[in-house]
Amino acid sequence: MNIVILTGAGISAESGLGTFRDVGGLWTRYDLNEVATPEGFARNPALVHEFYNARRAVCRDAAAHAGHLALGRLMRAMPDTATLVTQNIDTLHERGGAKGVIHMHGRLDRALCAACGHRWDAPDIMAPDDPCPACAATATRPDVVWFGEMPYRMDEIMAALSRADLFVAIGTSGSVYPAAGFVAEARQAGARTLELNLEASDVAHAFDKARYGLASEVVPAWVDEVLAGSPPA
Repeated sequence: MNIVILTGAGISAESGLGTFRDVGGLWTRYDLNEVATPEGFARNPALVHEFYNARRAVCRDAAAHAGHLALGRLMRAMPDTATLVTQNIDTLHERGGAKGVIHMHGRLDRALCAACGHRWDAPDIMAPDDPCPACAATATRPDVVWFGEMPYRMDEIMAALSRADLFVAIGTSGSVYPAAGFVAEARQAGARTLELNLEASDVAHAFDKARYGLASEVVPAWVDEVLAGSPPA
């Protein structure tokens, strides 16, 4: 059985990493047009680095919870038939023991040179005048996908969806494309679909079944069933 799992910000919320919709969180203190777009970076790279430096610090102190650990167990048990795709730029899946995670929106702990495309491990603090270690250009940015940019590894993701027997979305709002369209792609390929979420997403109607509750509770319960050979959805 081929399983494709998509995770969103909701799975990291219990680890203290806020979502776009949180009231009073880090997101509400910044205009996303200024800190999460190529145009914003071109206007004020110092502000963008300030925002991601703050996010990097919060992420560094976060810990994987039972949901991340359960997905780590699943990925280790099904290395050839389970694909884990995340919209999150944190590394909590890796801390939970998962390998081969597809980070479609990049990773907060990586840096990218906008001049030559070189990538490397990001320091805790990045600044506009940081030189690229490959070409020395002062064009370094976080290796994350901003609004208006193409997500990473889409060919791999679409190929996995085309052969999926089961598609599971965990902690996603269903409001950000192209990820919000993955359930439709999976259904078209004949896959069963399951939503695990705190509450119904914007595309909840597209799923065959749903289970609602804390990710730290519903995800381990579902993983236990899959690994025990019970009906996965």
